[in-house]
Amino acid sequence: MKRKLAYLGMGIVFGFTLSRVGASQYDLIYTMFTGEDLTLAWVIITAIVTGFIGLRVLAATGGRTFDGKPITISKKPLGWTNAAGGAVFGVGWGMAGACPGTVLAQLGEGKVLAVFTLLGILAGTFLYALLVERFPSLDLEQAHAAGATRSKREGA
Repeated sequence: MKRKLAYLGMGIVFGFTLSRVGASQYDLIYTMFTGEDLTLAWVIITAIVTGFIGLRVLAATGGRTFDGKPITISKKPLGWTNAAGGAVFGVGWGMAGACPGTVLAQLGEGKVLAVFTLLGILAGTFLYALLVERFPSLDLEQAHAAGATRSKREGA
């Protein structure tokens, strides 16, 4: 229960931070995508660089997860589905003015249109699950894991 409360607390702080930097403002997202105001882009770039450095330092110094497992950074498989998913994500973000993290901050601020964005996120997640079930090759992580297992069996 303590861990769940800690996660809830971190989520509240994250949502508050998103709200304070303007990541939940439709107008600021619009001006970022049109290149008129790159403030939000710099916030995102700073977060990516900070997270990258933090994870690398934790992994190098023997950091552990909440479950006590060592932190490892492994390569993820890349394919055409990454580009397709990124394109869908970007178009959706531009159209809705929200990504999965900011939509929750928008809901917390009482922005009613965020309900429709959340419904779109849920529908997209459901559609992806249906597609992967019907076309397993779309799940790159599973395909990569299967290939690694096969390689180990074959002695490669």
